Amino acid sequence: QLQLVESGGGLVQPGGSLRLSCVASGFTLNYYAIAWFRQAPGKEREGVSCITSAEGSTYYADSAKGRFTISRDNAKNTVSLQMNSLKPEDTAVYYCAADLRLDNQCSYDREYEYDYWGQGTQVTVSS
Repeated sequence: QLQLVESGGGLVQPGGSLRLSCVASGFTLNYYAIAWFRQAPGKEREGVSCITSAEGSTYYADSAKGRFTISRDNAKNTVSLQMNSLKPEDTAVYYCAADLRLDNQCSYDREYEYDYWGQGTQVTVSS
């Protein structure tokens, strides 16, 4: 069974940090571009960041630039999202998704390109 499982969410105060993990089971992430998306209550899902399979190039939405860092550890079949300087507006359910592609490309604003999705992990930023 092909599955992505996110973890690492929780409640954090503004200015705090969280590290989200996305672990694949049933397949290897080596050949997949991986993206993180999030969905806040009452809002549409939006892309946050992505990382390519070929060279590990990274891309960020404006909301994440300078605060979030995406990385991958193919040996552990894991992609992480380090989130620093968190703001209340970062509150959302965060999802990772995988797109089978071997070129050095990824997108965080085209959800339809992603074949596999995790169940999401809740991030709440509140004092």
